Amino acid sequence: MAATSARTLKLLSIFGIGATLTAEELATRLGTSVRTVRRDIDTLRDLGYEIEAVRGAGGGYRLGNAARLPPVVFDEDQAVATAVALQTVPAVLSGIRENAARALATLHQAMPARSRLHAEAFTVSSARNYWEFPAPPIDAETVRAVGSAINRQHLVRVGYTGDGEPVTLTLEPHGLVVWAARWYLVAFDPDADRWRAMRMDRIQAHLPTHTPFDRRDIPHGDPVTFVMTAPDRGDAAADWPCCGSATLALPASTVARFAPGGSTVKYDTETTCRLTLGAWSWPGLAGLLLTFDADLTNIEPAELRQALRSLRTRISRGLGPDDLTGDLHTSCGVPRGA
Repeated sequence: MAATSARTLKLLSIFGIGATLTAEELATRLGTSVRTVRRDIDTLRDLGYEIEAVRGAGGGYRLGNAARLPPVVFDEDQAVATAVALQTVPAVLSGIRENAARALATLHQAMPARSRLHAEAFTVSSARNYWEFPAPPIDAETVRAVGSAINRQHLVRVGYTGDGEPVTLTLEPHGLVVWAARWYLVAFDPDADRWRAMRMDRIQAHLPTHTPFDRRDIPHGDPVTFVMTAPDRGDAAADWPCCGSATLALPASTVARFAPGGSTVKYDTETTCRLTLGAWSWPGLAGLLLTFDADLTNIEPAELRQALRSLRTRISRGLGPDDLTGDLHTSCGVPRGA
């Protein structure tokens, strides 16, 4: 009986991934017969789980959309992953801390002793470092409203606070992306006839429109890549002791992908862009610029230009005359006028 119960729970855990699997595939995973699998499916149905039989090519069995949430069964690895997620989600989603704490307590209580010990070993405390610039936690209701519009393919009407005055936009929402501890909405703006990557912490969702739209092909074919390469995604320069800027001989999409947190990228031409960033010292800021291995022009302020001169002198002194086989200005990406 114990073996039967354990096998049935494992079957439920397999269904929990949302896939449609044939009786033969389930039997292989469980190491049992097809007849036993079908008997275990009947047992789950008797317990109130909606197990659907899908006919035709690609058919099999799957967990249906029940009217009520049945008991959830996690294996040990799933329980550990859930415990870690519940501890970290309040850092990026507001209005959910208490619910996450209650869910974590419920999860620990429901775990067998062995699984609970494994999960508690992943107790974490979050802390920021100097290079982490997360946005304020996003309101869960805003995420729910926008996410619902994405799933239903409905237009969404939002208030958005960008660099200037707040504006009201009607958008075709296509995806949510979390990158560098910040939430972004990927949407097409029909009025402006362009795609947008928008910071979710600057969005206020209005009432649902219930107006459908047809999905479009996202640039680069992927919302994550679009956000990472979008220079105008609403980021702002961080408050560092030393802040400066320069024009880089690289496309804005390239620099946007690799620019450190707390920096901004502005399009200049197809092959150049303006990077504004900060650091704890002027030499540190100069070093960050040099990591892009590109020619620099219009370097501001004077302190940053002086730091680049100092680095050039230190590098020359460190290499010595015998090691200088080329023009140091070119090899370091520092223009002669720095």
